[in-house]
Amino acid sequence: MISTLFKRKPKAPVAPVDPRVPEGTVVWAIGDIHGRLDLLAPLVEAIRADAASVSATRKVVVFLGDYIDRGPDSRGVINYLVGLPQDAGIEWRFLKGNHEEAMLKFLASPSFGPSWCEYGGDAALASYGLKPPAMKHRADAWVPVAADLDHKVTVGERAFLETLEYQVSIGDYFFAHAGARPGIPLEQQADKDLMWIRGSFLESEEEFERVIVHGHTPATEVHADQRRIGIDTRAYDSGVLTALRLQGSSRSILQALGEDARDAESRGEGATVGIRMAPL
Repeated sequence: MISTLFKRKPKAPVAPVDPRVPEGTVVWAIGDIHGRLDLLAPLVEAIRADAASVSATRKVVVFLGDYIDRGPDSRGVINYLVGLPQDAGIEWRFLKGNHEEAMLKFLASPSFGPSWCEYGGDAALASYGLKPPAMKHRADAWVPVAADLDHKVTVGERAFLETLEYQVSIGDYFFAHAGARPGIPLEQQADKDLMWIRGSFLESEEEFERVIVHGHTPATEVHADQRRIGIDTRAYDSGVLTALRLQGSSRSILQALGEDARDAESRGEGATVGIRMAPL
């Protein structure tokens, strides 16, 4: 009885002072892609070249989710990721973003179509050769659209979408699409929070037992502090797709710069995608 009345409060998690990934491991994390295959392919090729040049027993690429919507080639991005080589000495890990959840929800419940298209689902439909119905306000008008999309989505594409992970932990880092809820141990986080959380995660100063690497909240620059690293640089309209590189205790970023980004930085250099690397 006494012991139950005077239980000790659980200790607050202690953030790692010098966060690192295990010896012999290199990790790359790629932020929100949103249909920008033109940026994704060069960035992955740069990472593969980097991976080939380093001596490590484990090489991991973590995609943080939001592969689809808003940008021009959602389907192309999915097929590119499905086709990544499994014998390249790289461990590919794919997390689920809220946009992938939305597409699956639309396939199961066509009446969700208007909500999905409010944040970019119409672009994903277009990549499959489809468009929203003329009578968007009518739930029954979305039924044939969902049926057509269901017919066009291949077995491989559906398997990819339905087997996405919610989180990955490597060393002192925890990877999730959106973030994590303060006050809850990372291994007990709800899937919905891992995909959708924003304000309560971003505005809190409460630390976690690992550094959170996430996307979901777009910004013009990478955000890094003692509790989180945000790498969603709004690729779909900024033309900048960001990857975080972790080795030991060092951090750096790789960015694919599309024509829409390069025009502002280096006029006259043409429309090819450039790769920028910098310490973080």
